[in-house]
Amino acid sequence: MTTVSAATTAAELLAGYRPGNSSLFASPSGTLLAEGTYFAVPPSGRRDGLADLAHRVDAVLGVAEAAGHEVRTVVGAVPFAPDAAAHLVVPMRLRRGGPPAAFAEPTGGLVKEIRPVPEPERYAAAVAEAVRQIRAGRYTKVVLARSLRAEAPGFDPAPVVRALAGREPNGYTFGVDLGGGRTLFGASPELLVARRGTRVTANPLAGSAARSDDPAEDERRAAALLRSEKDRHEHAVVASAVADALRPYCSKLTVPAEPSLVRTATMWHLSTLVTGVVADPAVSALRLATALHPTPAVCGTPTAAARAAISELEPFDRGFYTGMVGWVDASGDGEWAVTIRCATADDDGLDLFAGAGVVAGSDPRAELAETTAKLGTMLAALGLEESDVA
Repeated sequence: MTTVSAATTAAELLAGYRPGNSSLFASPSGTLLAEGTYFAVPPSGRRDGLADLAHRVDAVLGVAEAAGHEVRTVVGAVPFAPDAAAHLVVPMRLRRGGPPAAFAEPTGGLVKEIRPVPEPERYAAAVAEAVRQIRAGRYTKVVLARSLRAEAPGFDPAPVVRALAGREPNGYTFGVDLGGGRTLFGASPELLVARRGTRVTANPLAGSAARSDDPAEDERRAAALLRSEKDRHEHAVVASAVADALRPYCSKLTVPAEPSLVRTATMWHLSTLVTGVVADPAVSALRLATALHPTPAVCGTPTAAARAAISELEPFDRGFYTGMVGWVDASGDGEWAVTIRCATADDDGLDLFAGAGVVAGSDPRAELAETTAKLGTMLAALGLEESDVA
């Protein structure tokens, strides 16, 4: 039986999440649990799979409608690289509920051994090389990431996804079945784009500072971030790029002149809430998302040069990290988050990821510390401390 169920609570949907058989996406606007696979979006015949992704998704939703399938929503994830295959499906069953609430979900003892990729010193050296290349004029910004390989045979992402939803209820928690025993999961603070009717919303984040347990120090760090010339410049580049990418699709677009602060459990971020009205209702949330991806917040600028630097300086394949995760329905409504603060699990363990924006004024040790702080979201959900990997 293929059904779209009546609304239920986020807690019930989180409890019903089963890696390998379902995918979950929770945000401040609601929670979605997709179960089984009715039809998968086929791969593109082009080298740049983003170019026709929205068209392929529309075709699959048309097939579902013609077959009388009640679920007319595609859910899943899109990778960072344009030539890598997306994992998007029409589920057999779809359940929707309200947004998650804050709650405590105990975790711990899930990981046996952690290995950094690359080693911290090699990451700092890569940042230093990127700064040299920026000052030589090759590009103006690049986002360099590092990874942690955690050995954890038989790892189950479900309790970690529930813990993330409880710790970050104002973010975008996800657990996406990638097939073959692999799961993408995390809690991103960053909305790439959402469309509800004709209303469009994007919330680029760039410029970050680690939180402190001491309230006075935490407030000082937030104020310093808001004043930071380096971080404000980095943020302005991203916010301008997002606005420029959305403007051709919108009859109205509002971009605040100054950034604001948003916080997660581990980080402060500079934020700009971009809102608009889509000019053509046929332009779906996914079409808008592919026009934005990748933003300078996860890649750099200019995009092509930054991508080349990432390939040169990062010793691993990002996969779905810094891609996008979410859903779109047959009406064009949908919600897509930037795939950060995340991990990919397989039968033997998981790979965690974090990155930092590198510009001409970047300090390698500071960027290393920033990635460690960003890893704190996933480490806390795994019952680990930053000191376990610093």
